[in-house]
Amino acid sequence: MISYYGSKSKLVNLYPEPIHNKIIEPFAGSARYSLKYWDMDVLLVDKYEPIIKMWHWLQQATKKDLDSLPIPKQGESLLDFNLSEGERLFLSFIVSEGVSSPRHTVTKRASTRVNHKIQTTKEILYKIKHWDIRLGDYADIENQEATWFIDPPYFKGGEHYPKGSKYINYKELANWCKSRRGQVIVCENDNADWLQFDNLKEHWGGIKRSVEVMYYQEK
Repeated sequence: MISYYGSKSKLVNLYPEPIHNKIIEPFAGSARYSLKYWDMDVLLVDKYEPIIKMWHWLQQATKKDLDSLPIPKQGESLLDFNLSEGERLFLSFIVSEGVSSPRHTVTKRASTRVNHKIQTTKEILYKIKHWDIRLGDYADIENQEATWFIDPPYFKGGEHYPKGSKYINYKELANWCKSRRGQVIVCENDNADWLQFDNLKEHWGGIKRSVEVMYYQEK
């Protein structure tokens, strides 16, 4: 799958399992939690349009579509290939490591993994066909009984996203999280205090070590 800044690929197994049949990710990103429990009723929402367009393309794509994608080499630009918007967006998130927005030029490190990521993505296509994937704001999601996996741009460090932390009122987000019906899992790092977080795990974030923390409630 895509290499997205803040992805929970190395941490997803540490979070509580869903206790409801529906999973809602209001800050979808790479949707690692939903992919782990893919066969449930999944709702992805994100206000960053390229991410939603990429998910929509993958949702209708076939294995043949992915097999037909070029394997760009180090230094090549995706703009030099004849790609649809969806194809370009998908590749743009795997030609560089841990990016928060689409990239066009293939990095040295990512160049060795492009084909592997395409092949592994082929194996998840069937998992996402039934998902509800929407462009929108977290505040517009109907409050409903579900497992809410809430992974917003972090208060410190989330400024790198195009729709990042500077656009979020964390006091309002805290109240919104606490008002959700069902199971609530909120992700952050230990620089944040907008909710009462508990330490989850120290891990390597790509540049430095950080401590992942979590807020949890059941209603």
